[in-house]
Amino acid sequence: MKQYSVGNQHSNSRSLLFPLLSSQMTQLMASGNQTMVTEFLFSIFLHPQRGGLSFFIPLLLIYGFILTGNLIMFIVIQLDMALHTPMYFFISVLSFLEICYTTTTIPKMLSCLISEQKSISVAGCLLQMYFFHSLGIAEGCILTAMAIDRYLAICNPLRYPAIMTPKLCIQLTVGSCFCGFLLVLPEIAWIATLPFCGSNQIHQIFCDFTPVLSLACTDTSPVVIVDAIHAVEIVASFLVIALSYIRIIMVILGMHSTEGRHKAFSTCAAHLTVFLLFFGSVAVMYLRFSATYSVFWDTAIAVTFVILAPFFNPIIYSLRNKDMKEAIGRLFHYQKRASWAGK
Repeated sequence: MKQYSVGNQHSNSRSLLFPLLSSQMTQLMASGNQTMVTEFLFSIFLHPQRGGLSFFIPLLLIYGFILTGNLIMFIVIQLDMALHTPMYFFISVLSFLEICYTTTTIPKMLSCLISEQKSISVAGCLLQMYFFHSLGIAEGCILTAMAIDRYLAICNPLRYPAIMTPKLCIQLTVGSCFCGFLLVLPEIAWIATLPFCGSNQIHQIFCDFTPVLSLACTDTSPVVIVDAIHAVEIVASFLVIALSYIRIIMVILGMHSTEGRHKAFSTCAAHLTVFLLFFGSVAVMYLRFSATYSVFWDTAIAVTFVILAPFFNPIIYSLRNKDMKEAIGRLFHYQKRASWAGK
């Protein structure tokens, strides 16, 4: 199967954001009767410094595992011809997005845990929100594409090779990234025009829409419309994946071969686990009936989809996947033979 490639859209997005951030700072400076807010403080990290190291070391180890695990998966899938299938292509894209996704938040958390500076500039906060939500939406779209891929592979196996072509896989990936980086832009553009004054403490472990908007000294009710659009996006992705797997389970249960049922279930179990972990925590965080939870529960939910979900992805997709374990073994065996041959 032909080699796949993944594009990068960060540079275009940043060129669109910088003028908006400049206008934000200009408007803040123009508000003469109000105290200009040039940075936000993460109130959760404003605790005695002696406790920071006890959280810093585990978080650093988790972040290192996320980077290493997802990078190994990405490289193995790209190099091993046996894994050049649509399913593993989407897994490699997901691994790449996870690396970028966690890098938007965890390094800043690590810095706040051990340094005296617990703040982030307004411009930095807007950029963090933009890339965090853009990459999160892209991940959700990729998970949806993976559900469609499994649906076609199990429910329509004869037509699957003709439908899920390398070209379609790349188109779905580009479309997912395009949706992610485009859909969040209007909301960030609007937030960049808001004046911020008074309190500058964010009650969250990273910059997010609700905590930041609560600090604006103007009416932020129009954001309800944008939030409703995002809610529709989450529900739509959830329904597509849920309906796909309901149909897949019905087909699997109708199989006469026990071995066939076991193989089909094991193939889909990893994706279904990641789907429940990611969409479950996102739904609890953003599809809530109450405007606010306690700081503890907000933080716990945020940790789930910011840290724990990316942490478990390499474990779910590699340690519990026979093909992936064999491919990793082949790669390291080849590297070992190459090192011996060079001696």
